[in-house]
Amino acid sequence: MTRRKLKLAFIENDKARKLTYNKRKKSLLKKVDEITTLCGIYACAIIYGPYDPRPEIWPSPSRVEKVLSKFKTAPEFDQSRRMVNQESFLKQRISKGENQLQKQRRDNRENETTMLMFQCLHAGKVVPNDVSMGGLNDLAWLIDQNLKKIGRRLESSDSNNNIHPNQSEIQPLPFTDLMNGNGDETVSLPFGNDDENLENEFWRNLQ
Repeated sequence: MTRRKLKLAFIENDKARKLTYNKRKKSLLKKVDEITTLCGIYACAIIYGPYDPRPEIWPSPSRVEKVLSKFKTAPEFDQSRRMVNQESFLKQRISKGENQLQKQRRDNRENETTMLMFQCLHAGKVVPNDVSMGGLNDLAWLIDQNLKKIGRRLESSDSNNNIHPNQSEIQPLPFTDLMNGNGDETVSLPFGNDDENLENEFWRNLQ
């Protein structure tokens, strides 16, 4: 059973926050102890908590002074290259969230266009009637890519058999197989705003 994802937010309840603090503090110190033993590195921990009169120091004051002294003798670049403050940390989280949102939007756009394509194939016409120009561009690109893929499969079949079969003997790859990735290549739809996709004439209205 997988662990449920923890929501990183300030705990409003004082009792629950204190319990969480003590539990996480013990876990953190245990991890620091483990990494120093397993990897043979220098490490220390100084924790200022609202529930302790003095900061928690691991493993001992003398060891902490030794580690900090070693850190201060390192070049300034090495000291700060992996450090983050509150602002840079939030920027990293925001950037990651924006990338995830963009990917989800592309996936949603791809799924919607795929559903529209199958609706059109079933009805024999473009449905519904209120499809936007951007939606039609997506649909046109998707159909174009599937037709190209069928053409490549026909050429490959003709080359392997060294014959020229009649059109009636050709068995094109079904659209369902194409969309499920059962062909030679995976159809990757350019849903997004990158420059390469915008060069395609079908994608000029996506921005």
